[in-house]
Amino acid sequence: MNTRRTVLKLTLAALFGGMLSAQAWADANKPVIALLPGVVDPFYFTMHRGAEKAAKEEGVELLFQVPKAWNTTEQVPILKAFIAKKPDVLLISPVDKQQLIQPLKEAVAAGIKVITVDTYIGDGKYQTGKGDADFPLSYIASDNAEGGRIAARALAKAIGDKGEVYCEDNKPGISSTDARVEGFLDEMKKHPNIKVLDTQYNEDDANKAAAHIAAILARNPDLAGVFGANTFSGKGAAEGVKKAGKQGKVKVVVFDAVPGIDQDIKSGLVDIAIAQKPAEMGYFGVKYGADAARGKKIPAIKGTGFVVLDKSNIDGEGKQYIYSN
Repeated sequence: MNTRRTVLKLTLAALFGGMLSAQAWADANKPVIALLPGVVDPFYFTMHRGAEKAAKEEGVELLFQVPKAWNTTEQVPILKAFIAKKPDVLLISPVDKQQLIQPLKEAVAAGIKVITVDTYIGDGKYQTGKGDADFPLSYIASDNAEGGRIAARALAKAIGDKGEVYCEDNKPGISSTDARVEGFLDEMKKHPNIKVLDTQYNEDDANKAAAHIAAILARNPDLAGVFGANTFSGKGAAEGVKKAGKQGKVKVVVFDAVPGIDQDIKSGLVDIAIAQKPAEMGYFGVKYGADAARGKKIPAIKGTGFVVLDKSNIDGEGKQYIYSN
């Protein structure tokens, strides 16, 4: 009897242990991935839809929360709440390339793998063994410097390669828009008949961007063009041009293809929009996150491209690249 009981106990233990192992295996194959964007914006909602598509394909659980404003005060508390939930992977668009380093180190210390999407920390060069911000596994985004160069070439062509222009931006310290402005200014050096005025910063406030246009036009009535380096900068710049009665005279190039950009282009309020591919960022973010959670090596960088939208394609092939809420 004792022998039979021992065998029975061992058999039950083996079965129970097997069930636990099977449960652990199942959990490992359904990772939890958290997506933390930068701000409430159609760009990030479009990114979320791409992430949702990949989550269904990969069989992962996707968490999602959006800060109400683009600043560390809004983003860091959400980040800390995500850390407490202990997802396997965190996809984040850091709102500041320096101030988010330490909070993201806390995520890694909690056993969470970090991937940045759209924006980066440090210099965006990860897994190099150099610096204190190389620890994220991957950076998935547009080549923002190239986007700025594309915007500069488009604006130069629109104004006949001469005149005064300036760049309207959010604020310094944001990796994506910093790179766009740098690319824009670098490309404009190749156009000697174009004078570039000082960059203006609006703290992601479209009303401030519109006010900047009014002030600049008061000082520089012959302003030929403006480049809006992000959604609110572009929206505000376009509205400022309209309020000043300069629509069509001051050429407007905006970054990002927000809802309604098709109407703005067709009306002439905006001349050109540089559309990113946020759905691809979200899609590859989750794909890479699932691979990383399952122990696979992922690329340290993944570039997504651009589409230039204007009157020639906004009702055709270009329409699919407009972001949505």
